[in-house]
Amino acid sequence: MKMKTDEELGHDRRVEFETDDEENEAETVADSDEVDDDDDDDTECSKTSSSNKSDQSDDGLGNYVSSWPQSYRQSMDMLTTVAPPNMNYLASPRLARLGSSFFSSQQNQPLIPEFDTSLNNPLIDKDRSTHSSHLENQSFQKNSSFRSQQCSYAQAVLNGVNILCGVGLLATPYAIKEGGWLGLSVLFIFGIISCYTGVLLKQCLDSTPGLQTYPDIGQAAFGTVGRLFISVCLYIELYSSCVEYIILMSDNLSSLFPNAHVNVAGLHMNSQRAFAVATTIAVLPTVWLRDLGFLSYLSAGGVIASLLVVFCLLWVGVVDQVGFHPVGTALDITNIPVAIGLYAFCYAGHAVFPNIYSSMRNKAEFPSVLMVSFAICWAIYTGVGVLGFLMFGESIESQFTLNLPHQFVASKIGVWTTVVNPLTKYALTITPVALSLEELLPSHNARSHFTSVAIRTALVLSTLVVALSVPFFGFLMALIGSFLSMTVALIFPCASYLKIMRGRATRLQVTACALIIMVGVVCSCFGSYSAIKRIADSMG
Repeated sequence: MKMKTDEELGHDRRVEFETDDEENEAETVADSDEVDDDDDDDTECSKTSSSNKSDQSDDGLGNYVSSWPQSYRQSMDMLTTVAPPNMNYLASPRLARLGSSFFSSQQNQPLIPEFDTSLNNPLIDKDRSTHSSHLENQSFQKNSSFRSQQCSYAQAVLNGVNILCGVGLLATPYAIKEGGWLGLSVLFIFGIISCYTGVLLKQCLDSTPGLQTYPDIGQAAFGTVGRLFISVCLYIELYSSCVEYIILMSDNLSSLFPNAHVNVAGLHMNSQRAFAVATTIAVLPTVWLRDLGFLSYLSAGGVIASLLVVFCLLWVGVVDQVGFHPVGTALDITNIPVAIGLYAFCYAGHAVFPNIYSSMRNKAEFPSVLMVSFAICWAIYTGVGVLGFLMFGESIESQFTLNLPHQFVASKIGVWTTVVNPLTKYALTITPVALSLEELLPSHNARSHFTSVAIRTALVLSTLVVALSVPFFGFLMALIGSFLSMTVALIFPCASYLKIMRGRATRLQVTACALIIMVGVVCSCFGSYSAIKRIADSMG
């Protein structure tokens, strides 16, 4: 009696069903196939050939599940879920190990994902066990069905606003100072373009079965290189945001306690450096947490924190009578590239738009969700920019909270809110980066709890080193916005759409995408150069 190999079972065991009865029926058919007699060798060879061809031509979910980074969607969901995160989403055998590493509170679970995706292995392993693929596909399909019932229209909008309305809010008055009042038109134009490219991502996801994340879109458009490129860009963007968090917290705490300093073994640290080290020590234990659910709840309150800071700014200007004074130039051509980078950073939410889309109950409402989210954020950004610059004029700092007079209660509330909010977001932001690195480790090393803690600790300490080396919040944000946000939000969505929808896109769509790519490339080049030059001048 001859047992079929996994390849021979691959076609028969492909999951195309949802109910338990149909699942049992399929498993019965698969089991009956395993006891075929040797006389059926020719038939089996024919089936094997057909199955292999089908597997090789299949661009469905299985190929994307097996590609690095496998942990992307699960870790990014922690940033977008207003409702309690669905831990059952990590139901497949390998993803379950990932979920138990730091997302689960079960102490007896393995701490590190057992991914077979080391640097020596292909990113897309078409020869992997089809039984494992069967379980993964079934898990993702069932999970997609579950999540589609979880997020209402209002929750999706709240998720979108929570992602878009971040620390860029603090720098919008400074962006007006750099680019002038007419520079605000850039914020409006980028909002429209970014909203459109978000819709393009949705159309890319719908074009091919199995696409679920931004890296999936990159793979569908440009193969392994595309998946690698966009994944690296997204992870660098997340890492850079953590650096900004350290700078943000240290700047605001040093403004509250300017005379604080530390002398250790003859090493003197001023207040800014001392608080950078202190905040790093404070966030370090959060990245070791086994259950990030609590932080996810707090992070979902980012919208409330942003509105509170805006309210404090308005209160200081009106009630505390700091006042508003017409100042500024119409347009500053010299510094407008820095302002462009700052405005681009404000709309850096495309990394998680696919997660929001896949979590919606009614996916047809996604374009409307994007429009409402961008409109709300544009109104908040513009309002804060105008208020902050009218209040403090040319003396405005890269974070308007640094200009708030500390003798007022509203100012203290605004500053402390600005300090506390990144504490809840740091671990959620750095975790996707850590998990992606753990996937690249050999499985026997990845099982070590010490290795996982070491990776997270090293990442946190490295963000401290970068923050101390480049402590320029505004210029670093402009660089991130010009180089990374332009790529993620403007250039790559259009390029992917043109490649995936080749032959199906209208002439108007092709023209619009080509123009957006050109605008993105030009702004990215000028903005990155200007930001790097300003950083170099400040360090000199």
